[in-house]
Amino acid sequence: MTITLITGANKGLGYETARRLVDLGHTVLAGARDPQRGAKAARELGATFIHIDPTDDGSVEAAAGRVRNEYGLLDVLINNAGTAAPRLGAEELTADAAMEGFAINVFGPIRVTHAFLPLLRAADHPRIVNVSSGVGSFQRILEPGTVEHAVMLPVYPATKAALTMLTVQYARSLQGILVNAADPGFTGTDFNSHRGTQTVTEGTDAIVYLATLPPDGPTGTFQDRHGPVPW
Repeated sequence: MTITLITGANKGLGYETARRLVDLGHTVLAGARDPQRGAKAARELGATFIHIDPTDDGSVEAAAGRVRNEYGLLDVLINNAGTAAPRLGAEELTADAAMEGFAINVFGPIRVTHAFLPLLRAADHPRIVNVSSGVGSFQRILEPGTVEHAVMLPVYPATKAALTMLTVQYARSLQGILVNAADPGFTGTDFNSHRGTQTVTEGTDAIVYLATLPPDGPTGTFQDRHGPVPW
């Protein structure tokens, strides 16, 4: 039995990742901040709802305590919860506004990873997948003609670049745990008002691949559904 926790699993990429991993036989813990939406999604998926707000210490610690009491370990952690906020340009951006994005996209995965690390250590073959973005790739965002190049908002790309670097540093430090970052690509979800050109299934290909790596799989990589993403 593979125990897998996905944050932000009540919709979009998190929901589809949960659906696919349930189909692969994982015991999926569908994490969400909103109890009603999270419980509804979990029922639909055949998963177990876990109330977790990655921006709140108490919520994360309570979630880790529940998983510890009910399962004793965690095989896979997928840090999926994220936000595009604040949707402010460079001229309007303030430090306080920027914190909204960093709180969820960067400090959230740090908080969740820290709380669940002992449970990951208790697993035979632990994996962490951080859901990043191609806009966190310096090469892609600076390359004219790419989807990423069109993104001018400063905070979201900065948070995803930070998350990818965290992934590399965790991979270098957490021996025995495979830690990788996934770029879903431009996928049609609520996140981009369904402007994305990929299906949610295509958008979760890299996440599912990295969540199901064998023990000798790669670590410290940044991948989309086609392979490695340039830094």
